[in-house]
Amino acid sequence: MKSDHRPPERRTVLRLAAGLGAATALRLVAADSAPSPARPAGPVAGAAGAPATAPRGRPLAYRLRPMTGQTPPRHRPAAPPVRTRPFEQLTDIGHAMVLSFDDGPDPLHTPHILDTLREHDVRAMFFLCGEMANDNRDLVRRIFDEGHTVGNHSWTHPLVTELTRAGITDELGRTSDVIEEITGAAPLWYRAPYGAWNRDSFEIGAALGMEPMAWTVDTLDWTVPGTATIVRRVRQGAGPGAVVLSHDAGGDRSQSVAALRRYLPALLDDGYRLTVPRRR
Repeated sequence: MKSDHRPPERRTVLRLAAGLGAATALRLVAADSAPSPARPAGPVAGAAGAPATAPRGRPLAYRLRPMTGQTPPRHRPAAPPVRTRPFEQLTDIGHAMVLSFDDGPDPLHTPHILDTLREHDVRAMFFLCGEMANDNRDLVRRIFDEGHTVGNHSWTHPLVTELTRAGITDELGRTSDVIEEITGAAPLWYRAPYGAWNRDSFEIGAALGMEPMAWTVDTLDWTVPGTATIVRRVRQGAGPGAVVLSHDAGGDRSQSVAALRRYLPALLDDGYRLTVPRRR
C-alpha cells in the first residue's frame, strides 16, 4: 500500500470479521522472545471449515514449487482448513501478546520499527503488501532474517470483498510469490486489507497454505491520533493472547514508530512476553 487511502466505510468493513462463522481449534506454538522457556501453547480459537481445496474458476497463479538442486526441502505445515472467520487472538500461551504491522515495508519507517524490536529482542508479525515488498527487497530480507513472521497483505491493498475470485487469487498469489522469491519461504499467514474477509478469500488463502490472522487491539494509528493516544490504546487493550494492529507504511507513521518505543518496554515491564505464532 503506497499511500494512505482508506474508504469511508472502513469502520463498517472492520466489523465484518466479527460476524463470520463458528469457532473450532487450531494448534499453534508461540515462540517466546524472552530467554526463559515459554509455556507450551494450547488450542487457539479459530474458525470451522472443510479441508482446503483449490478454489473454483481460474487456476491459482501461485504454486508451491519443489526445491531444486541439493537443497533439502523446507518444512511446510499441512494445508489448513478453510476458515469461516480469522484468528483474532492466541489462547493458552500464558502472559503473552503479539505485535503486528501492516502495509509495509516502508524504507523510512520500517527500519526504525525493526531497530526498536531488535533492541528489546522481540519478534513481531509483518503483513506485507506485494508491491511494497517488491520495491523494498532488502527490507523484506531483514524482516525475515531477524526472525519476524512475514505475512501476506495482498499486492495493492484492495477491498477484497469487491474483487472477483480471479482478482483475489492474483492479489494473494503474486504477494506469496514475491515473498517466497525474496526469503525462500512462502508466507503461512495472511490478513485481509481493512479486515474485509469473505468466503472466497478464506478458500483461496487456504489453497495457498495460509491461515487468516485478524487482531484484538486496533491502534487506529492510520488516523494519526497522536503518539500518546496510540500508547494508551495498546496499554488499555493489553492482555494474554492479544494481537495488536499497527502500521509501518501507507502514510506518515512517525507516531507509530514513537509509540512503539514507549509501549514496548512498558509491556515488557508488565511481564508480557511478545511472541509470534508458529504453525505445526
